[in-house]
Amino acid sequence: MIKNVLFDLDGTMLPMDQDKFVKVYFGELCGRFCPALKIDDKSLVKAVWQATGAMVRNNRVEPNYNVFWRSFAEICGEVVLEHEKDFDDFYINEFNKCKKVCGYNPAVKETINTLKSKGYTVVAATNPIFPAIATNNRLGWAGVSKDDFALVTTYENSSSCKPNPNYFLEITDTLGLNPEECLMVGNDVGEDMIAASSVGMDVFLVKDCLINRDDKDIGQYKQGSFADFLDFSRAMPDIKR
Repeated sequence: MIKNVLFDLDGTMLPMDQDKFVKVYFGELCGRFCPALKIDDKSLVKAVWQATGAMVRNNRVEPNYNVFWRSFAEICGEVVLEHEKDFDDFYINEFNKCKKVCGYNPAVKETINTLKSKGYTVVAATNPIFPAIATNNRLGWAGVSKDDFALVTTYENSSSCKPNPNYFLEITDTLGLNPEECLMVGNDVGEDMIAASSVGMDVFLVKDCLINRDDKDIGQYKQGSFADFLDFSRAMPDIKR
């Protein structure tokens, strides 16, 4: 029996074209930090992607936060560590300009409220490659907040990333959940459907902003729009803890 529902954020709760989001994000990031770090746009973007890749390879060894900043400093030099507070400020301020390339779906808040009223534990299972500041902002763009969830995964509190199956087990270990009592709702076939189901979770594929990089067969998954999932959540039974 499903007792817990995990939601991806980007492309699921927060409608977006990922390519457009990345373009605006890196444009703002480079505008803020290339002069300070005395590097060109291409070098900064490459460094961020390489440090992100290091987090993706992390396998519950240490917080993603540590992995990112160590890798970032190895590429750009120790001087970047002097700007860590400036990065926090960036995510409070300039980062919010990325909202303009994201959509908004009122069904998200209604779905969360519906599930919580029925007794389900709800988790924001967004890939933890961003700091909490940035993740909380993106939740706000989607019309929800960190207080709506039992857990929001960020690079500070996570030591693995999608599509590593251990990412999902880290969530269940943290909250004391049984993976077989969890439903993962996401838009990415590889990172959400395949990875979550590999640890025994049930899954629902949201197709509004579908990502299917390897053109996998999706016929075996429960699927539909986020509005369809709202209907699905309304039909889910009340549960007792």
